[in-house]
Amino acid sequence: MRIARFSLDGNVAFGVVEGAELDIIKGHPFGEFERSGQKVPLDKIRLLPPVLPNKVVAIGRNYVEHAEELGHTVPDVPVVFFEPSTSVAGPGDPVHYPAFSSEVHHEAELAVVIGRMCKEVPRERAREVILGYTCANDITARDIQRAESQWARAKGFDTSCPLGPWVETELDPADLAIQCTVNGEQRQLGRTSEMVRSIEDLIVHITEAMTLLPGDVILTGTPAGVGPLDGGDEVAVTIEGIGTLTNKVIKRD
Repeated sequence: MRIARFSLDGNVAFGVVEGAELDIIKGHPFGEFERSGQKVPLDKIRLLPPVLPNKVVAIGRNYVEHAEELGHTVPDVPVVFFEPSTSVAGPGDPVHYPAFSSEVHHEAELAVVIGRMCKEVPRERAREVILGYTCANDITARDIQRAESQWARAKGFDTSCPLGPWVETELDPADLAIQCTVNGEQRQLGRTSEMVRSIEDLIVHITEAMTLLPGDVILTGTPAGVGPLDGGDEVAVTIEGIGTLTNKVIKRD
């Protein structure tokens, strides 16, 4: 099931995507809901970020070749960092190139959307706390990341975390193709099976320390091939079984 968050005539709601239409739901996807039977064409609505997370918990260096391309080794424990809710953008939203950076990179990632409050989740129950999966672009000010020991500015500037286009709830994430294109040219191509640590392992590790809330998002790392973006670029992240998240980069004059 594909669950989208959308705006229509100034109202925000959730719906189930079926082909070129969306069936508006009664309730919200983090609890019991019903389909209303009221359907609207996708081209008549504006897709929004599929969730508004309390927090985005991101994982660094979870693909060996990506760590190597930046001159790093894979750490003994996952690299965990946060991105604020204000970094989240939706499908089709502009990504604003930060004025304080001169080197901004794309990073295509599989995002895990948490479905219920959880803490200290055992590995065998990790899938139970997942609502579904969506596409993410962990856009990074690479020069700032190199210059500052904390990644808050490099990874957390406004619009740096596009998510979408919807949440796919019925998906096996173990071996999915992840692709990133810029202006139609392929930059990244990898598979989730190349992750150093699985989604289950990441949920266990994260929830040892903190409570995850419904709508929170885990970014699972990016495959090799990250590279620069510039003003006017159209960047698209496509994940097998989910769809494509497309954004345009806007650079201040």
